Amino acid sequence: RKQATEYSTSSSDEEFESKPSLTHKAKRALRKRRKLEKETKQLIKQEELKRLHKAQAIQRQLEELEERQRTLEIFGVELERELRGEADSGTKDENQMLHEWFELVMEKNKLMRYESELLIIAQELELEDHQSRLEQKLREKMAIDGKSKGTVCCSPQGQTVP
Repeated sequence: RKQATEYSTSSSDEEFESKPSLTHKAKRALRKRRKLEKETKQLIKQEELKRLHKAQAIQRQLEELEERQRTLEIFGVELERELRGEADSGTKDENQMLHEWFELVMEKNKLMRYESELLIIAQELELEDHQSRLEQKLREKMAIDGKSKGTVCCSPQGQTVP
């Protein structure tokens, strides 16, 4: 009888000792998950800052481009007046003025293409940012779902108990 009591005691001690190791494993897994979440948040923040810097650079380039286009527009208006004979052309001949006007048109077209490229890049950054926010929302919802599933316990009979 004494041996039976000791056996059952040692059996319950083993169960008790195995539970803390499970708790330790759970804590370790939790720490690992939190560390991973923290690293993920840092990476997301870094990517967000990169997109922000790119967007700011694009904005500056667009402003410079706009200023350059205004300058070309003013120069083009003056050149057209000279070609029509409305303004004093000085010593310039018509061929030289036409050559300047065509170069001006080519430069303006080049700037317009560059502006289109910048706008496409800006839209791309905007879409990347939107995607990042959606992914973050998804991760948050999955984490919430995971926590709500974690609160559901199983009874010893194998039934799920909320």
